[in-house]
Amino acid sequence: MYEPIRTKSVVHRMGAAPADYPHRSRSEALDIQLAGHLAALLAVTDELGLDEAAARIAAQVARLRGAQPTRAPQSPSPSYDPADGTDRTTALHQRAHDLAARALLVAASRADTTVAILAAERMDAHAAALTSQDLAGAL
Repeated sequence: MYEPIRTKSVVHRMGAAPADYPHRSRSEALDIQLAGHLAALLAVTDELGLDEAAARIAAQVARLRGAQPTRAPQSPSPSYDPADGTDRTTALHQRAHDLAARALLVAASRADTTVAILAAERMDAHAAALTSQDLAGAL
């Protein structure tokens, strides 16, 4: 019914001992994951034009990666998307809130208080922006 595996596993081909191929510690993996979430949050924060918050996030990405993050040049983005008739700013704030929540989760997992506080502040700021936009839309 099943065809047997005819080749050896890739892991066995790499070397005889487990030390022959690179491993990451849990801490290193969490650092990489946290830097990725923060870099994504930085991109959305830049797109929203929040310079002070972006500078704080960029500092944390640089600390985790050991190098300054690559940032897109600032260009004014339309706040209204004519393709689907939605408010682009609302979508960006929602995305930033979600990314900050992911960063908070990983920061708490690796006990990085500085990033956890920053992520919680960004979540609060984006939640407040979403609430104020909901209230403005209801008027």
